[in-house]
Amino acid sequence: MNKFKYYFILLLAGISLVSCNKSDDDDAVVVPLNDYTVQYKADNDSIVKYLNTNYITVTNAPGTPQDQDVVISKITNPATQPSIMSYLNSATFPKLLTRDVYNDDITYKVYYLILREGTGQNPTNTDKIVVDYKGNLLNGTVFDSSNGTPFKALLWQYDPDGADGSHGSLIDGWSEIFPKFKTGTSTTSNDGVVSYSDFGAGVMFLPSGLAYYETAKTEFPAYSPLVFSFKLYDLQRLDHDQDGVLDYQEDINHDGYLYDFTDTVKYPHPPADLVDDTDGDTFADFVDPDDDGDGYTTRFEVTKPTGATYSGLSKYYPYDPILDNPNTPNTDESEIWGIPRRPTGALADPTKPESITNSRAFLPADYTDPARLRMHVDKTYPYQKN
Repeated sequence: MNKFKYYFILLLAGISLVSCNKSDDDDAVVVPLNDYTVQYKADNDSIVKYLNTNYITVTNAPGTPQDQDVVISKITNPATQPSIMSYLNSATFPKLLTRDVYNDDITYKVYYLILREGTGQNPTNTDKIVVDYKGNLLNGTVFDSSNGTPFKALLWQYDPDGADGSHGSLIDGWSEIFPKFKTGTSTTSNDGVVSYSDFGAGVMFLPSGLAYYETAKTEFPAYSPLVFSFKLYDLQRLDHDQDGVLDYQEDINHDGYLYDFTDTVKYPHPPADLVDDTDGDTFADFVDPDDDGDGYTTRFEVTKPTGATYSGLSKYYPYDPILDNPNTPNTDESEIWGIPRRPTGALADPTKPESITNSRAFLPADYTDPARLRMHVDKTYPYQKN
């Protein structure tokens, strides 16, 4: 029995020793993230140096696939090769500008170069876009490219099932810079080939905090600033909360940007001027199914009344009156009525106060006045029950 105990103790000691060594070998070394403020300063210094020591060559060849192609090279002759930085706030194109971006509780100053603004529409930072792009490191290494093939990119994706409403999409820098450019026009040949012209084109210079930050890729190490040259061909408007109102129409402050500030890790102290939240419930209108918090969903409030005669095919009001689509000659999509405001016509019974049982009549201007407060963001309508 004593001998058995002796060998049993030795066995336990051996197991314990092996377990400890195995744990020591397998435990991952947790490396803390670089401080965002410190890393941004380092990235910005590198980007500024890059802008001062490199020049750009642009192919101006309208109607060809090479139009607005970009080559960035080291300056060897300052007399004939103006630095990219020399275009800062230029009155003509190329024009180097900066944009302040709130992210990770710091404000980044992002440089971007406009080669051509474009002639179409500006996407918001939550739309889907069609682009051609090339990405390179500050040392000139090209790490990614769409190779001249139009690439569809979702700038932002809402994850309502996420623990904190987080999103998964492209790097943040893309969603911050593309709204500064416009799309172009497209033509489709008889064999189905789509070509683009008059599109926006530019270059963005992103600190790692608006790119992949601590995530290392096969093509580049962690904390790498990135440079993207691009052509913005087209866009698709999205409705993330599917309430019948497109995201860009829920941009209350009309700055071209919408943010989901329920992600308090990324946005712990959002500036008030960036918030697009009608009812102040922390959910921006573009991800809020009840924009004004009156207990009626936005989808309900933009639904046309049953039995009423209104133009158009949809059972929902469009945000604003719309014209017929000329590309569908056999169908009339005209919608002369937009989302109405609270009715301003005569009371059903002028001797009684306005209420849910004594409502006013809708007038044509209630559907078309550009300055109207549409009822899906009016907390006083539909009428509240007494």
